[in-house]
Amino acid sequence: MSRLKRSAFIAVLALTAAACTDPVDKAAKQRIFSPEDPPKAVASAAEKLAPEDVADNPYVARRILGMEAAEMTERLGPHAYKAKIDFEWTTQETPPVRISETRTFRAGPGGVSGDFHGLLENNRDQGLEVLRVGGKVFARNRYGTFRQRLRDRGMGERTRTELTSAMRDMDALFQGRIQLAPQGTVTYEGRTAWRYQVKLGPEAHPTGSRNLPSMLEPKNGRDETTRRRLAFFEHRVPKSLEGEVLVDAATSVVLKVRLDGNLSVPADKTPETAELRMSLESAVTEIGQDPKLQPPEKFLPDADKPEGIADALDRFGIPRAKGGTDAGVPAADAVPDEDEGDRQ
Repeated sequence: MSRLKRSAFIAVLALTAAACTDPVDKAAKQRIFSPEDPPKAVASAAEKLAPEDVADNPYVARRILGMEAAEMTERLGPHAYKAKIDFEWTTQETPPVRISETRTFRAGPGGVSGDFHGLLENNRDQGLEVLRVGGKVFARNRYGTFRQRLRDRGMGERTRTELTSAMRDMDALFQGRIQLAPQGTVTYEGRTAWRYQVKLGPEAHPTGSRNLPSMLEPKNGRDETTRRRLAFFEHRVPKSLEGEVLVDAATSVVLKVRLDGNLSVPADKTPETAELRMSLESAVTEIGQDPKLQPPEKFLPDADKPEGIADALDRFGIPRAKGGTDAGVPAADAVPDEDEGDRQ
């Protein structure tokens, strides 16, 4: 070996030895080969939250009132949850619009990765049903057939969160102004629970400046429905809120909720005054009882999405282009549908 090669070899060995003792390199290796962190819900469920401090500690209040279904399942185990939400919109020029929504959720054993069944229905004959058994997710609309969902792996988690978010949604809609006053303890479902009276708290004033970018404007402007919706969320003013909340003394999970509140939009902020009355009743029951969920007897397999525009047209019965004609133009001998016949 030449002197030049021998010197290069010694330099490489020296650099390698130095890298092995580099604290940054050691820290990187420790991170790479360390045990995997537990899921967020598992870590959150291990946090001790004193339910008696809900009224005095804003952090504890936000954690308990905003607890998601995955953490609830880790804390409670198998359970059933049901919520009924009523909405009533009123304006000066239109009759009231009423919608009633029911959310039902059952969690099996296994914690955050366990089985569950969720159902969303409203009084307008709309709904969604999602079932997860053995890690397999099945979903359907209210009157449809179950279809296995292999590709949309996050659908089950999203649905579980949304079905049990009635309390969080109402708290956000009322700008986080839910204020709780302790009323001692009661017995609910054989468990000790802290009872809190709900009232509308003072308006929260933002601390510090929020230099947010301006909202992007659509090229062709916003439609009237979107303008009304944005105006409501931007200018809504909570007027009243009352009810009660029961918090489990052992797990800090909200077990029962009854809320009734009103919001309005001032006339000087929008073309017309609008008011929204909301009521919520929810309850957790069947704690510790295994619902023994089973997959649906009949379900459709997961379907591939069309690979292109032509495949999509094929799926809807529109023939592909032939002889240089535009894709999607019906053939000359194609039978028009009923709507086209009426227009002609």
